[in-house]
Amino acid sequence: MHRAYQPTTPANNKLLKKRWDQSRFDFHRRNVTQAMPVIDNRPPETYMHLHLKLKKLQMEEERLAIVERDNRILMEKMSYIMRTKSRVDNWNNYERKSLNKTKRQRELLRVTHENQAILKRLSSKLPHYNRFVWEDAWRVNQGYMANISKYPEDWDYSKNSLRYSSRPQSFHSQHKPSRRTASSKTKSGGQSQNEGKGH
Repeated sequence: MHRAYQPTTPANNKLLKKRWDQSRFDFHRRNVTQAMPVIDNRPPETYMHLHLKLKKLQMEEERLAIVERDNRILMEKMSYIMRTKSRVDNWNNYERKSLNKTKRQRELLRVTHENQAILKRLSSKLPHYNRFVWEDAWRVNQGYMANISKYPEDWDYSKNSLRYSSRPQSFHSQHKPSRRTASSKTKSGGQSQNEGKGH
């Protein structure tokens, strides 16, 4: 009796119960073996345009084409220089042209006319002060100063002639005779007489 199948739940037929339990167990084991993971740990999908960058390759080809063209032009120039007398054609024969040349010329002409008009007005304008009147007044003032002065005008030059020999004389002292008073003449005469008596 112990070898017979003992179902976990009550059943009328133990043989059928055993088959049913075995079929459910097999189905469970098959589901367990075929179960898929819940977390997706597969590597991400790779795209072709991320590995093969066609735009970058195109730009690199264009750059290499430009470099090859420049090198070819340079080689042609160098070969031409080697074949000829090695003269480099680097002269610019074109004439520079300004777009506002006429406007600048008109502006310069206008400024020139204005300056000429200002110069003409300044030159035609008579002076307000008279220089000759000032000179006459200065001569009169010099006469007044000579009359009221205690010493003659050139007494400091005659005092030490060696010291003041290199000192330039004024315009009035060169072209105007010195004014000495009678007292200075008498003093100088008395000194000369005394010197004569002493000798």
